[in-house]
Amino acid sequence: MQKFPFDAIGFDLDGTLLDTFRDLGAAVNHALVLGGFAEVSVETSKDLIGGGAKIMLARAVDAQGGLPADEFKQLYKAMLTYYSAHNAIHTVPYPGVREALVDLANKGVRMAVVTNKFEGFARDVLSQLDLIGAFETVIGGDSMGKGEDGQFLAKPHPAPVIAAREATGNGHMAFIGDSTYDVRAARGAGVPVVAAAYGYCDMPPHELGADVVIDSFPELIPALEAIGSAS
Repeated sequence: MQKFPFDAIGFDLDGTLLDTFRDLGAAVNHALVLGGFAEVSVETSKDLIGGGAKIMLARAVDAQGGLPADEFKQLYKAMLTYYSAHNAIHTVPYPGVREALVDLANKGVRMAVVTNKFEGFARDVLSQLDLIGAFETVIGGDSMGKGEDGQFLAKPHPAPVIAAREATGNGHMAFIGDSTYDVRAARGAGVPVVAAAYGYCDMPPHELGADVVIDSFPELIPALEAIGSAS
């Protein structure tokens, strides 16, 4: 049997492993109402996802006129508090995720999550869904600390993907995500990348610049095998 071409896989979380938009949208709407803004359609909240919760809320607030920085900070804290208590009400793994993670583990692949969600939230959601055990590490948007500019070293910075590769043994790694943040981070780390067209893509999936695009999670393993055979 031919050996699987990758020793490790890094996964984005929201829009890649998990369908999280309903719980994220509810948290955004909770904050918007507190701030005196109109709620957004939970369905359209998919368009706000990418870059982490702070950017998500900022997009929703800015679309309705914006807020002074100190008022936005308070609203953001309220959103995080609400999300902390309601982060796995409607969130579910995408079809095929559990089966593929078991298959990859049986192939000896080491796995990591790299998300712009705060690490504590990511671990909490994965634990509630009984998925945390599949991953050797979970790297969140706050896990790498802040750079010289005072901003967290999160995707699209390559540092989180590099850290995930190190945590999984520094072998041949691939990454899968659904946004420009994911593709840029993987490219910066020198890692092949798969785009999840079924996720919350912030531009047309085939324009993200990934090595391959998949329409459903069960396509991941064949796509990785194809990338491996071509390299």
